[in-house]
Amino acid sequence: MAQPLSAKEASLFRQVVKFYEAKQTKKGMAFLRRERLKAAAQILKKHKHPETLAMQALLINSQGKHKEAMALGKEAVLLDIGSHVCWHVYGLLWRSEKNLDEAVRAYQRALKIEPESPQILRDLALLQVQMRDYSGYISSRRTMLTQRPHLRQNWTALALAHHLAGNIVDAEKVLTTYEETLKNPPAKSDLEHSEAVLYKNHVIADSGDIQKALEHLETIATDNLDRVSIMERKALYLLKLEKLGEAEKAYRALVERNPEYRDYYLGLEQALGLDRNRAEDVSTLKNLYSDYAEKSPRGDAARWIPLGFLEGSDFREAADTYLRRMLAKGAPSTFANVKGLYSDDFKKQTIHELVLEYEKGLSSRTKSDPSENSKAAMKEERFELAIFYFLAQHYNYHKSEDLDKAFAYIGKALEKSPATVEYFMTKARIWKHRGDAPKAAEVMEAGRKTDERDRAINTKAAKYQLRNHDNSTALQTMSKFTRNEAVGGTLGDLHDMQCVWFLTEDGESFLYQRELGLALKRFTSVYDIFDVWQEDQYDFHTFSLRKGQIRAYVDMIRWEDRLRDHPFYARTAIGATQAYILLHDYPALAHGPLLNGNSDSTGLPNGDAIERKKAEKKAKREKQKKEKAEADKKALSKASASTAVSAEAKREDPDPKGKKLVDTSTPLEDAPKFINPALAFKNASPQILHIAFELHLRREKWLLVLKCLIAANEIDKGDPVLHEQLVKFKQKLAAPHKPIDEKTLSYIKSNFTLLPETDSLAAWHEEFGRNKARTPAWVMSEARTDLLLHSNGGIEAEKKVFDVINIPSVTLQDSSQAYEFLKARKSKMTDAFLQQVQDKWPHAVVSGPGFTDKLAGLSI
Repeated sequence: MAQPLSAKEASLFRQVVKFYEAKQTKKGMAFLRRERLKAAAQILKKHKHPETLAMQALLINSQGKHKEAMALGKEAVLLDIGSHVCWHVYGLLWRSEKNLDEAVRAYQRALKIEPESPQILRDLALLQVQMRDYSGYISSRRTMLTQRPHLRQNWTALALAHHLAGNIVDAEKVLTTYEETLKNPPAKSDLEHSEAVLYKNHVIADSGDIQKALEHLETIATDNLDRVSIMERKALYLLKLEKLGEAEKAYRALVERNPEYRDYYLGLEQALGLDRNRAEDVSTLKNLYSDYAEKSPRGDAARWIPLGFLEGSDFREAADTYLRRMLAKGAPSTFANVKGLYSDDFKKQTIHELVLEYEKGLSSRTKSDPSENSKAAMKEERFELAIFYFLAQHYNYHKSEDLDKAFAYIGKALEKSPATVEYFMTKARIWKHRGDAPKAAEVMEAGRKTDERDRAINTKAAKYQLRNHDNSTALQTMSKFTRNEAVGGTLGDLHDMQCVWFLTEDGESFLYQRELGLALKRFTSVYDIFDVWQEDQYDFHTFSLRKGQIRAYVDMIRWEDRLRDHPFYARTAIGATQAYILLHDYPALAHGPLLNGNSDSTGLPNGDAIERKKAEKKAKREKQKKEKAEADKKALSKASASTAVSAEAKREDPDPKGKKLVDTSTPLEDAPKFINPALAFKNASPQILHIAFELHLRREKWLLVLKCLIAANEIDKGDPVLHEQLVKFKQKLAAPHKPIDEKTLSYIKSNFTLLPETDSLAAWHEEFGRNKARTPAWVMSEARTDLLLHSNGGIEAEKKVFDVINIPSVTLQDSSQAYEFLKARKSKMTDAFLQQVQDKWPHAVVSGPGFTDKLAGLSI
């Protein structure tokens, strides 16, 4: 037991606690921190008071000194193991270290000593919901409700805990019990009550009792403040209960309220018993939408939706009306609205013919004299420009591609309106599809200069510059809309704004250039941003209950549960894993790309071992020289800078080039941090599974490798990469670096059924290939598999890859991958293949070391 404090010291201790618990502004934090530490120091001068020591640990932790704080916190606990304050602080310190399991254990120890502490209970509950420990969360919330039953948010929180845990009936009971305790009904303007009763309605519906949910909705509808939600829920319940007459009225009311929300029309169709796939219902549907189009002269939805189900002459008539209306207005989104119809060849052809007719009509029409009727002339010019712009997009689209025609039409549009940003954007896309990344970036930059206040074109210009691997120019472009005085300049502000798209693109660009330190730096930044988004939940666990926004909170929790399933996280995970695999396979890349004009996709020279060593030494010297120059420049700028620098400006990244990341001695152990969260979802993409396979195969984590193969097989049994990886797995099993234990081997034998029992993998591979369509992806995979199975099969594999250029469906990216294959093998066919690529795509930039980097991803 610790020695009790004197009255004066106890007062000082209370002051320390008060200072810590107070929510202070940033301006006063530095002063308050000094005062708190002074107060703590006065007590600790006389004797080591455990609770004061614990508070000092918290204060030091807030200064970023985590190791020192943890040591003090542990010392405080050891000095007084029976102090709930010490254990509570110890839990807070573990939470700041993101070790949530240890934090929970510390909170639970604190609660055993002080079971009634509301602060400890609250912190434990927040941690439990953050970890999705719903059974523990229910227990904590029940205790908190027992302590303070007069607060509605405690009742709502317990119901929410049951709801998230799947105990729907218990959640409804808690909400109903609270309502029964109310002596006076809440005011109609009570937003918290309005949200709570609507949340209860959602809970009832989730239980599956739709009739009860509808009856409850009727009782709360009059006084509830969220009119739209009430109307939507009512329409949905009536439809589910097959009360079609009432459902029709409900959906018609919603359409009248918002005639542009397409889901309302879909609900109305179902209420009317109409099916777009039934020929007899099409005329009724056509009349339905025609009526709503007349009621909404400026609306789009009622005119666009019928294009999806009309056929033949009806479609032509509707499409003609829609296109004339949109093009006459000069709406830039016209093509974007109709390109979804291009999956139907008839509709694609019809739209094309109609717009060509409009263009033909332009030449035969007598032009209005601008001096006599400027309004008519403006309308004609707007219509003409819209037609040119539409046709340029049509011919640039992959399902109707003719890039020469696309280029001609966008040229006509730009000739008449040389300052229209959208035209420059489309012209840049055409150059991109032609395979000329530098020209595409140049045109997009020209478009940006036509309107330097347009953030959208600024973003596009930066993106195209990154795709051209002009990273410094892209950063400069982004600086037009960033706070450049922030710590770290433009890049620092992009981190602060959590600009995930830029960091991801920048990282992928550096990966292609084999600047692995910078690539890993960017990917780690994106990983940290996703971590922040996960941590941000803490704020909303209490905020949403306090403000009563329960439905939005439930949506947020469900979104957070799939956070790492986000496409940008998948790209980050794939990129970071590729970088670490490269570092494992080619450690010399830690010094930078060793390009000497004759290199492969790894950035290493294709020559013999002596040539490689020379290149490695040269790259190392160049890297050291570059680092020294940067250090000298940094020292010079520091010396010339003003001495009056703010505390915030002194913060700087100690490793801006990612040197610590790239100098790792365990790249294969660092990669799972990125890829494993993406593998946790059942619908992980094939690309995630393929790169995870490559990683775990090198780590010889056999069960994880098997899991990746089985998951990829469930997605697509005919995946050519899967076929190649099955052979790799079988070969690696036969000759592992370390012996495989019997239990693992037995499990693999009983579960690995994707390959037939055969003594000859080569025979199976040949038989499998006979039944496959000759796509570029399959031919490339077949060639790589041939090399795995036949050490002397190089010439045949090269011939197969060379013939990729003759496959009708081949793309420029397919060709770049084939070129990379031939170049890596130093094939005699490489130059001839490159010439064929140039002949097939005359505008593509296919010469020089950047060809494969610009167009092809990493092939491992």
